[in-house]
Amino acid sequence: ALGIDPSRATVFVQSHVPTHSELAWVLGCFTGFGQASRMTQFKDKSQKQGAEATTVGLFTYPVLMAADVLLYGTELVPVGEDQRQHLELARDVAQRINARFPDTFVVPEAMIPKATAKIYDLQDPTAKMSKSADSDAGLISLLDDPAKTAKKIRSAVTDSEREIRFDRDAKPGVSNLLTIQSAVTGADVDKLVEGYAGRGYGDLKKETAEAVVEFVTPIKTRVDELLDDPAELEGVLARGAERAREVSGETLRRVYDRLGFLASQ
Repeated sequence: ALGIDPSRATVFVQSHVPTHSELAWVLGCFTGFGQASRMTQFKDKSQKQGAEATTVGLFTYPVLMAADVLLYGTELVPVGEDQRQHLELARDVAQRINARFPDTFVVPEAMIPKATAKIYDLQDPTAKMSKSADSDAGLISLLDDPAKTAKKIRSAVTDSEREIRFDRDAKPGVSNLLTIQSAVTGADVDKLVEGYAGRGYGDLKKETAEAVVEFVTPIKTRVDELLDDPAELEGVLARGAERAREVSGETLRRVYDRLGFLASQ
C-alpha cells in the first residue's frame, strides 16, 4: 500500500524468522550493561513504569533491533532521530565484534531525513508521536478514518500567540504542524510560513488536515483492497520469511564460525 514491491523487497514477520532472536543473544554478550541502560527509550519507560513493572525484554530490545539490522548485511538504515541512538548501538556492537573477529559484520550507516526526522505528538508537541503513548489523540494513523484524522489535527495543541513561524523551542505545536504539512506536500517549510503571513492557526490546522487526508486516503484504500485477499498476503509473508531465513541463516552460520561455536550436525 505504501509502494513496497514484494517481488523486489523481502516482507516478513520477524517472529517467523528465529535467527533474529538467536543473533540477539550473541550480540547481547558483546553489549555493555551500561550502554544498554543508557538507551533513552528504556530510561523514559522504566522511569514511568517503575523497576518492578519494567521487563528484561524492554531492556534488551535495542539489542534485538541490532540483530534485525546486522543479519542482512545492511549498509544504510532509514531511521528517525529518536532511533539514532539504537542504530549507534548496532554500529558499536558490530565494530566491537569486528575488532576481535574481523569482517564478521557490515557496519551500517544511518539515513535520517532532515525534515521529518522526528514528528511530535499533536497533543504534546514536546514528545514524539508514538503509538505507545497513553492516548491516541495525538497520533496520526495511516489507517484511521479520514474524518477522525482531520479532527485530531484540527484539535492539535498550538500556543496562545497568533504568529505562524517555525521555532521548535518557542512554538513546538505550530512547528510540528508545519513539518507535517511539509512532509505530505513536499513544500518547503519556509515557503509555507510565507504563505501563512497574516493568517491564523485555524487556517494552518485546516490546511494541514486537508493535506494529510489527501495523502493517507489512497493508502487506506489500498490497504482495504489488500486485506480483501488474505491468502495472497499470507503467501507474501511466507515467501518473505523463507527468503529471510535463507539470508539470515548464512549470516548466523558465519557468526558462529568466526566466534568458535560448535557447528550442529
